[in-house]
Amino acid sequence: MFCTSIVDVANEFGVPSYVFYTCGATFLGFMFHLQNLYDRREIDPIALRDSDAELEIPGLMNPLPGKNLPSDAVEEEWLKVLVETTRRIREARGIIVNTYLELESYAVDCLSSGGNPPVYPVGPILNLKGEGHETKGKNEIIEWLDAQPPSSVVFLCFGSLGSFCEEQLKEIAAALERSGERFLWSVRRSPEKAPAMEVLNGNGADSFGDLLPGGFLERTAGRGKVIGWAPQTAVLAHRSVRGFVSHCGWNSTLESIWFGVPMAAWPIYAEQQLNAFKLVKELELAEEIRIDYRRDGGLIVTAEEIEGGIRRLMAAAETDGMGKKVKEMSEKGREALTEGGSSYSSMGRLIADLMDNKIMP
Repeated sequence: MFCTSIVDVANEFGVPSYVFYTCGATFLGFMFHLQNLYDRREIDPIALRDSDAELEIPGLMNPLPGKNLPSDAVEEEWLKVLVETTRRIREARGIIVNTYLELESYAVDCLSSGGNPPVYPVGPILNLKGEGHETKGKNEIIEWLDAQPPSSVVFLCFGSLGSFCEEQLKEIAAALERSGERFLWSVRRSPEKAPAMEVLNGNGADSFGDLLPGGFLERTAGRGKVIGWAPQTAVLAHRSVRGFVSHCGWNSTLESIWFGVPMAAWPIYAEQQLNAFKLVKELELAEEIRIDYRRDGGLIVTAEEIEGGIRRLMAAAETDGMGKKVKEMSEKGREALTEGGSSYSSMGRLIADLMDNKIMP
C-alpha cells in the first residue's frame, strides 16, 4: 500500500491503477480523515498525542480518544508519509482491502461515500499453510501443545517486530506466573539487545533466560513454554489454545478471528492502537490489557494489569459472550469467501470493473 509511486507509472501508460490495502477498512477511513484535517490545517494530530480529547472518525461508531491515535499519526516524520501516501491512494481507480463486510460493515459503508475511490473488501486473505521456517522448532511447539488439555492455553505473541525491554518482560513473566494459566509465550529481544535476524528468527527459551526473573522457567515448566519464533497460524488453529494476547496487527487480528480465538489487546506501534480500539470498544472481540500503550513513552504495563487482562480473556473465551461472538465472526469470514458471500461478490465486482477500465479515457 506504500508503493503508490506506481500510480505515476500507470498514468504514464494510460493504465488504471488499483491499490491493495493490507490494513483494515477502519484504518483506511482514518487515513482519509487525517489527510483532510491535515490539508485543511484544522487540527494538529501530534498535539493530541496522549490526550483525552476525542475525535469523530469516519468508520468508528464511537469517538476516538487522542491517546488511542495510531503512533504513525502522532510522529511528525511518519505523519507526513501517511498523509502523502493517502493523497496518492485517492488517485487510484479503486482500493482492494483485506477485510470483509461483516467484520467492518460500518467502515466500508463510510468509505462508500464522500467521493472516495471504490472499495473492494475481498478478505480475509491469509497465509494458512506455513511461515517459511524450519519444521524442527515448529514440531517441538506443536508437540507441547498436543500434551495440553483442550482450550487451556493462552498464547502471547507480538508480531515479528514486537519486542519489549527487560523490565517489561519481567512484568509479563510475573503476570503469567501469578495467573496460574497454561501459556505459550513468544519472546523477542529488543533490537538493541540482539542482531536483527535474532529478533526475527530467535528460537528456544535458552537465549532469553537472562531476561526473565530468576527461576521463572523452572517454576512454570509444567504449564508454560517460552519460545522465540512462533508458527502463529498453527498455534491459533490448535485445539489447546483458548486465548491470544496480541499486538493487534491486522494479519494477526484476521488470523485470530479466522480460528475463533478471542484476543487480549496490547498494541505497540503503527495502526495497532486503532485496531485494538475497534476490537475492544466496538466489536467486543477482545479484552483490554492496555490499548493506549506507547512503546516510546517509557511506560511499563504492570504485572497486575497484564494478569487481569489474561484472567478476563480466559474467562470470557469460554462464555456465551465474547467467545461466542468470535466464533460467529469466524464463520462469517469463511462464508464471505464462498460463492454468494460478500467478499466473493466484491471480487466479482472488482473483476468486472477491471475489465471495464482496461484503458483510461
